[in-house]
Amino acid sequence: MVNFYERVLQQPNYYRQFNCSDSLITVFNCPLEARLMKSRFADLWSQYNYLFYVVEGRKIWHTAHKHYAIGKETCVFVRKGAWIFENFLEEGFCVVLFFIPDDFICNTLKAKLKPLDTTPTQIEPVIIVDQSDPLSAFFLSVSSYFSETHEPDPSLLELKFKELILTVADNPKNGELLSYFCSLLHEPQYISLQRVMDENYCFNLKMEEYAQLTNRSLSTFKRDFQKVYKTAPGKWLLEQRLNHALRLLNDRHKTISETSFESGFENVSHFSRSFKKRFGVAPSAIRQENALNL
Repeated sequence: MVNFYERVLQQPNYYRQFNCSDSLITVFNCPLEARLMKSRFADLWSQYNYLFYVVEGRKIWHTAHKHYAIGKETCVFVRKGAWIFENFLEEGFCVVLFFIPDDFICNTLKAKLKPLDTTPTQIEPVIIVDQSDPLSAFFLSVSSYFSETHEPDPSLLELKFKELILTVADNPKNGELLSYFCSLLHEPQYISLQRVMDENYCFNLKMEEYAQLTNRSLSTFKRDFQKVYKTAPGKWLLEQRLNHALRLLNDRHKTISETSFESGFENVSHFSRSFKKRFGVAPSAIRQENALNL
């Protein structure tokens, strides 16, 4: 999978950007972004959360369990992890985008004088942010930086990142996002590991990348995973991906190639061998059986 953060960082000609330590503010140029996307689907991941405002265009975010259609004048917070972009190649996609590490969010919220006003709720990987007047004014002020010829001072950028987090955190309508912020501050580490794995098992990430998403070294990740799941991560991932693939095959709209891709397998042949070894039948047999039952 492609690291979205690194891809943006390495493409300054496509994405005009300002940096502030590990955080990054950037704006997508619509026509160039459309040409950069070569296929309809792109599998990406990021070790950082990101928040963006859609100026023009639309995309669909596919996660392990849901899909989210995002269009013009929408503000969205995407939690760190993996997803599949569905692109509309005939359109550009113009956004103002902020990558925001967990640590930066936590340090900003710890300095907040008023406690977070939140009720625990289910936290989706993709969260729609309430488009309040203060947030609209914030994006307007940030957009003006991109019309300037010189780059803003990093200390000013850091203040803008803090302003963004505090603005969304001060809005009680952002209950789901506030719950996520609270989880960053207070959630036990074993819960965060489970959340990352349950939401990202069907993506073809390397073990080192799973470790990075859980803020652990590879050795610590493997040790903690064994404590939580009582099995090795590779074995657990294969079992979860095969079960996910079986569910997709029983959805009669999915081809074997689509099922393999959406279940995190490297290629169709590896998927077919693993599937037959686990279930005793080839994926094609499941497809044929479902076709007969129509």
